[in-house]
Amino acid sequence: MHSPVEQFTIKALYALSLFGYDISFTNSSLFMVLAVLVSSGLLLIAMRPASIIPGRLQCFAEMMYEFVANILDSNVGKEGKPYFPFIFTLFLFILFSNLLGLIPYSYTVTSQIIVTFAMAFTIFIGVTLIGIFKHGLHFFSFFVPPGASKPLIPLLVLIEVISYLIRPVSLSVRLFANMLAGHTMLKVFAGLAVMMSGAGGVMVAGSALPLIAIIGLTGLELLVALLQAYVFTILTCMYLNDALHLH
Repeated sequence: MHSPVEQFTIKALYALSLFGYDISFTNSSLFMVLAVLVSSGLLLIAMRPASIIPGRLQCFAEMMYEFVANILDSNVGKEGKPYFPFIFTLFLFILFSNLLGLIPYSYTVTSQIIVTFAMAFTIFIGVTLIGIFKHGLHFFSFFVPPGASKPLIPLLVLIEVISYLIRPVSLSVRLFANMLAGHTMLKVFAGLAVMMSGAGGVMVAGSALPLIAIIGLTGLELLVALLQAYVFTILTCMYLNDALHLH
């Protein structure tokens, strides 16, 4: 049986090099491109008719739009509207990356910490710059809890700064760990089912148990794929709210 973590191996599909750096087109790159193409294509197909009485695809597209718009509005308010295109794009990319990873023999982009950390770090730098540009030096008052006693301010500022700096790590690890753990478990149960069915005799009947578990885990992974896209998006909106409104 293959290793359960073998499915996360990055493989070069087309070798490329630039100034001595390896920029090969990999399976990870392929599924990033597919996530963008599938999500964009679905929206284009769904909204091309743009009828007053929407069909199923148009309803689905409008539901996703309203879902993200409501998240942004409830967490950031009217000031968050200019950032809706980025938030919506982020949600779609994570969602379709997660969903494409559920297809057998595909690759889960969000199971790579470098991908999730790159997104989280970009968001961290972006919201920090937004806060500084909007509030100037007053932005740093964010690290001083309101009503704190003066003797405790140095300790509280240190805690707040550490908590702020750890945001990209917690945001990226949450998505990465959930996708990695779920897909590893699916691989383990799939391998177990194959081994038991190949053993013959009583083991063939016993292989139904891992198969049932695989079906249940697949449904759970589908829920996790949706939930993690939601969690990543809502946390991004909360960080944006902190940058725009401070405390």
